[in-house]
Amino acid sequence: MQNFEETGINSQIIKAISELGFEKPTPIQELTIPYLLDSKKDLVALAQTGTGKTAAFGLPILHQIDKNSKKTQALILSPTRELCMQISNDIKTYAKYIENVRIATIYGGASADKQIAELNKGCQIVVGTPGRVLDLVKRGKLRAGSISYMILDEADEMLDMGFKDELDSILETTPADKQTLLFSATMPKEIAKIAKKYMREADEIAVGDKNMGAENVKHHYYLAKARDRFKTLKRIIDSHPQIYSIVFCRTRRDTKEIADKLIENGYNAEALHGDLSQAQRDYVMNRFRIKHMQILVATDVAARGLDVTDLTHVINYNIPDEAKTYIHRSGRTGRAGKTGISVILLHSRELYKLREIEKRVGKKITRKMIPTGKEICERQLFNLIDKVEKIDVDQAQIDPFMDVIYKKLSWLTREELINHFVSIEFNRFLSYYKNAPDLNINENESDRKEKDSRKGRKRRDNDNFTRFFINIGSKKKLSPVKLMGLINDQTKKRDIQIGKIDIMKTFSFFEVDKSFENDVVSAFKDFKYKGMNVSIEVAKEKPQNDRSNNNRDRRKKFSNKKSRKRRDKR
Repeated sequence: MQNFEETGINSQIIKAISELGFEKPTPIQELTIPYLLDSKKDLVALAQTGTGKTAAFGLPILHQIDKNSKKTQALILSPTRELCMQISNDIKTYAKYIENVRIATIYGGASADKQIAELNKGCQIVVGTPGRVLDLVKRGKLRAGSISYMILDEADEMLDMGFKDELDSILETTPADKQTLLFSATMPKEIAKIAKKYMREADEIAVGDKNMGAENVKHHYYLAKARDRFKTLKRIIDSHPQIYSIVFCRTRRDTKEIADKLIENGYNAEALHGDLSQAQRDYVMNRFRIKHMQILVATDVAARGLDVTDLTHVINYNIPDEAKTYIHRSGRTGRAGKTGISVILLHSRELYKLREIEKRVGKKITRKMIPTGKEICERQLFNLIDKVEKIDVDQAQIDPFMDVIYKKLSWLTREELINHFVSIEFNRFLSYYKNAPDLNINENESDRKEKDSRKGRKRRDNDNFTRFFINIGSKKKLSPVKLMGLINDQTKKRDIQIGKIDIMKTFSFFEVDKSFENDVVSAFKDFKYKGMNVSIEVAKEKPQNDRSNNNRDRRKKFSNKKSRKRRDKR
């Protein structure tokens, strides 16, 4: 498909998207738009964030709705307020030349009365977050019984944020004969369950393989000692003078600390985390969108809904515990046909996690050497020279001052003038990186450590880690990321090495560095999680021969059972 006209979308929509610069459909649009125009079957569409999914479902829905009816015909659910507003604004722009089409946007944290008033005017399309949508459905203000289209956008993100119950409740109120469209970047088991329960023999469209990273993103990792992680981050930033990046951290505390350190060191950075008010959050996100800052340090939850198309880098300050987290993060760069780089900061004992992520995302993550002080100074210097060479000169504006400037600088030779000019911008880097040590770990040493970690991980874990039992699990919406956040928040330490995490339904197990065993026990004393008293204790290890004993017991019982049956037959 060469252009949007070939899709069959009406001319009013084509005119609007042409003004936006839409020329050729993206791969997900090329597959999805004709399908939705020709078929009423349910659809699961898998594609990375930033591949044009809003237009993929928004354009065919706009083409097909009855604009003369004021009934709600399409309900679009998205995980966050920001993403909800973005989808709504995009569809309004696509509908610019279509008369009598109304789109309502409903989300928490804003006046429900205003949103109800908007619904009462009659809106063919409603875009909302699960919590507020369910609230208005229960109050009878949003009538989902008339919809023809149900769209779950970023469905995996909604499940990660704990909206499964809300999704179930909303979907149960919708007509059985509606067309359900599920859009997701990954296909975890929970998404498959929703598709099976609420969709009718859904077809599946995938751009790339399931759970794989975007094609136009390069994947790099830097290997350093744990204590040199922040220094490594600084060197990566300094070696890319035009960097425009999100740095992802595990916890709110990490986010604040990293951002504060960057700001103290003179970087144009801000933190985005759950402790910010909505007004503060909007302010930070807007500054980042318009490039008034280069580095945004954020948690995964806080960054959801942030729509930026030209990030140069995504930096994982810690390696994510789940491959799908890495997929979502890396998908924030390399959008709209541009290339991007996804970076992981590692120490040698985390290499086995890297191999697991490579296997899941189907991408080779390439090791890059941490830049030396000399390399950084060279890149910064050439960047400065490029800026000077390419700067637009407004001669009329500066002419009145040139005589004074010439006179002031006349005592300097040409070479001296250039030296002074370069030094005024460059001295900070020369001073900071003078005699800077090499932060790279010896490659042979890291290979040996990786082999050791693969061969003897169980032994090492037993030696260096304490395994804990905690009486909360997935039923309380606990996830590995949330558990790590609890450990960091309760112990008020950010240097605890966390090992394997196993989340069960009503309880969980986790491992921490043995030297912090007492800290963990005391930190969770008298702690409550969602109103429940939390019990935490060192887990008892199972004897090695437990399994063989159990098998012998089962064989013995089975043998006795067969003997009894034989006797009964006699």
